Amino acid sequence: MTEATTPRWRRILLKLSGEAFAGDKGFGIDGKVIERITDDIIDIRGSLGVEVAIVVGGGNFWRGITGSEGGLDRAQADYMGMLATVMNALALQDVLEQKEVPTRLQSAIRMPQVAEEYIRRKAIRHLEKNRVVIFAAGTGNPFFTTDTTAALRAVEVDADVLLKGTHGGVDGIYTDDPRKNPDATRIDNLTYLDILNRDLRVMDSTAITHAKENNLPIVVFDIMAEGNLRGLLCGESIGTMVQ
Repeated sequence: MTEATTPRWRRILLKLSGEAFAGDKGFGIDGKVIERITDDIIDIRGSLGVEVAIVVGGGNFWRGITGSEGGLDRAQADYMGMLATVMNALALQDVLEQKEVPTRLQSAIRMPQVAEEYIRRKAIRHLEKNRVVIFAAGTGNPFFTTDTTAALRAVEVDADVLLKGTHGGVDGIYTDDPRKNPDATRIDNLTYLDILNRDLRVMDSTAITHAKENNLPIVVFDIMAEGNLRGLLCGESIGTMVQ
């Protein structure tokens, strides 16, 4: 492998929001979006030899906090959100396997008919065998976001970096919401404390704190831009680095 194709990180944890799966529809699953993401995953596995683990959200179907605001018990609403992540994970797994990519889906909630139970050592072994591992159902506990799940699983499987893929044209962390403020500028580098002290809310504070305590770098970037994932792994200045 030449220096030009040597990736910055060998094992990554990719965090995909549920909203990204919906694309322009705003709800449900847009097959074209999954095709776009899986093509990038196949590219970095094949040409760069990167080991890929993925945490998926469920906001395209259900968000626990929204349900609780509507009168549902928060824990019950969060369990519903965990089930939504399983639907997205199954869709992602199906498209990857149609493209002959070996995958394993692990769920934090036991459902043996559709997924393996999450076991850390098995997940690491799958990655070592170059299988894409998809983590669903969050942490299996209410009151925790899938951002926290991503930070937790990244540390557990010894990932070198957590890549948080955004959508909607936002390609990193900005001084303000660029969709509302045209004068907002992208920040290339931040510390964990910058995120917490400035309340930037790109990820929840529990996820940021866990990453900080374990020296896990985070990159926030636009997953929907073609070539971004590969470019980021090859050292291009893409998105915002948090470390």
